[in-house]
Amino acid sequence: MKTSRIHAFGDASVISYDDVPRPRPDSGEVLVRVAATSFNPTEAALRAGLLQAFLPVELPYTLGWDVAGTVAEIGPGAGRFAVGDRVVGRLEGAGAAAEYVRAPGALLVPAPASVPLPHAATLPVAGLTAWQAVFEHGKVTVGQRVLVNGAGGGVGGFVTQLAKHAGAEVIATAGARSDRAVRRHGADHVIDYTAAPVPAALDGPVDTLLNLVPLSPDDAAGLASVVRPGGRIVSIATPIDPPADAGVTAMHMVARNDVAHLAALVDLVDAGEVTLDISASYPLSDLADVHRLSEAGRLRGKVVIIP
Repeated sequence: MKTSRIHAFGDASVISYDDVPRPRPDSGEVLVRVAATSFNPTEAALRAGLLQAFLPVELPYTLGWDVAGTVAEIGPGAGRFAVGDRVVGRLEGAGAAAEYVRAPGALLVPAPASVPLPHAATLPVAGLTAWQAVFEHGKVTVGQRVLVNGAGGGVGGFVTQLAKHAGAEVIATAGARSDRAVRRHGADHVIDYTAAPVPAALDGPVDTLLNLVPLSPDDAAGLASVVRPGGRIVSIATPIDPPADAGVTAMHMVARNDVAHLAALVDLVDAGEVTLDISASYPLSDLADVHRLSEAGRLRGKVVIIP
């Protein structure tokens, strides 16, 4: 089978399109015929070797944490699924940038029935991050004012939709390129962060800040100042530390795998409450080009990678 993997750390040129033996599922695993994986910017950092300190990987390493596909073979003790079932999941050890991948059955859930199977690959990593930021750490509820900083990215689209689903008033930051998509996701107000500082553009404090992008120290301090006493800050990128006397709860989060959360997201997709924003689709053989486009800031939303 074909796979895209790295044999060394470095720029996008280290991604190779290789022929490797088709795997066989072990105990508790299924073999998935991959319909698609999706690109996550963190994979570019991993490829460059920037994550080895806290996410060490052995080389060669097959990319692809998100998977959507069809069960092709079932290993011993993995009887939860049947051959032909459509599944989606987040793989702990990656490997979905391939025509087939073996995966623990316990990490997979039935894929949404209402969308093309390749599109479902955009859901696990970005969707789980958004779910946990909004509900678990942000504790977003009806009537709150929520600022989503970085709403135009792959995670931002899900965060905006989930915050609206929770009943919040959503203020989103995005560039002109993403303005229409962010409004389509339900943002009540959109601030063009390229036109003016975000704190100056706000018309009052917010209850919750959900930060999804890297920030300079000055920008982090500015955003911390817009959260009311008793409010919350959740960041998946740069940690934001409000003044000790601000009365604001702040946390930096890393999403975890949770099949119950993923199944809930699938239900929202099938109910029409959450849409999948697919900005582009590329063949697996072009994965290196996708990494280059991401590092040049030329990707928006979620990108599907198809074997």
